[in-house]
Amino acid sequence: MELATVLSNLEPATVLGISVSAVVIIITAASIYTSFGPPAKELSDPFEDHED
Repeated sequence: MELATVLSNLEPATVLGISVSAVVIIITAASIYTSFGPPAKELSDPFEDHED
């Protein structure tokens, strides 16, 4: 079966659900990568910046 045929047979609610789920997973993965991956070295801790 072709992918286009399979996708055209899906209900609109199913497509919307899959799309929303994909966006949430992508945002979560990007946030985890930014927090714990190599870009985390560039982040600053605001509590350490303003110690009394």
